[in-house]
Amino acid sequence: MRILFVHQNFPGQFRHTAIALAADKANQVVALCINPPAYETPGVTIARYQPRRTSAKGVHPLAADFETKVIRGEAAAAAAVELKKRGFEPDVIVVHPGWGEHIFITDVWPRARVLLFLEFFYRTEGYDFAFDPELSRDTLQGRARLRVKNATLLTGFDVMDWGVSPTHWQKSSLPAAFHDKVSVIFDGIDTGFITPDQEAVFALPDGRSVRAGDEVLTFVNRNLEPYRGFHIFMRALPAIQKARPDAITLVVGGDDVSYGGKPPGGGTWREMMMKEVGDQLDMSRIVFLGRIPYPAYRQVLRVSRVHAYMTYPFVLSWSMLESLAAECLVIGSATAPVKEVVRTGENGILVDFFDVGDWSAKIARALAKPREYDDLRQQARRDIIGRYDLNGICLPEQLKLIRRVAAM
Repeated sequence: MRILFVHQNFPGQFRHTAIALAADKANQVVALCINPPAYETPGVTIARYQPRRTSAKGVHPLAADFETKVIRGEAAAAAAVELKKRGFEPDVIVVHPGWGEHIFITDVWPRARVLLFLEFFYRTEGYDFAFDPELSRDTLQGRARLRVKNATLLTGFDVMDWGVSPTHWQKSSLPAAFHDKVSVIFDGIDTGFITPDQEAVFALPDGRSVRAGDEVLTFVNRNLEPYRGFHIFMRALPAIQKARPDAITLVVGGDDVSYGGKPPGGGTWREMMMKEVGDQLDMSRIVFLGRIPYPAYRQVLRVSRVHAYMTYPFVLSWSMLESLAAECLVIGSATAPVKEVVRTGENGILVDFFDVGDWSAKIARALAKPREYDDLRQQARRDIIGRYDLNGICLPEQLKLIRRVAAM
């Protein structure tokens, strides 16, 4: 079988699938991307494309996003032509449509089957749009922007033979007309690597260490931003510190923006929140770790007594499921993507996203009485192993789906 993966930041969600397919010498696996892969993918041939132009000046603001994706689609197709000249003819193309790379690629290989990775379809009701009234408003301009943003995704539905979405809630965002052609398979959590460890130690940058069993609160995002509740978490911290004077808070995440916009007035969201609540905090008990290597991140989860996870109604983070796999006590936002995994009082605790006081109270109580939540922690890991395990469940299902699509 000949498989082409297309993702501007390959491997992205395709890392384990691509490696597993490439391990079978009967397969030929090629990946098309812009950037060099951040992780090794043995056996996968990497082909790169580069956009040949930048966006034009004076384009209508609502059309600018689509123009950018058309430019990327054009560049990806040009690279595909070169692959075809070298004799590569994929049986199946697995592509993330978020950046437009799929738009013209089936014109290069019209007989190839296409499997779309469908992460999210933007909606104006019931999802992330205008969810946080403090930072966004429901305006006609905003609604129009989402309509145009979805245009690229709609071109994907036109070329796909099948789709796959990580969660049922994310699938629910897709147009109903396509639901019958979309499977739900999560990316997968490596529960053999992400494990609890009662002897875990994590060294802090200042020379101190924290250990499993210590009073440690953790918060993890790719970037510290409102989409993942960073502003709410920071507002909850002063009361948590007051109630639990020995608690140490470890915050993992960068200062860029992954989703949404930058703070009004510039700077970073961390700087903005420090201006708001910094004078109420004991900074010797809060450690901003930035982005850290994956093994270090695992140690952060292993020493965590309580892990806070918040998100708008948007794509679910791997970190939440990994924290459950590590037997953290997860206190999560009662938003739809989280509720698909976390059941309050069974494998975690849910709190209204905006209720700062309740976040403070529930986190402080959990820090104070960790043994009361042991059953929840253990059930959390069992749930991840039973539903989201990479090697036992998700990867076999992904491979089976790719083979099925290739044979269509």
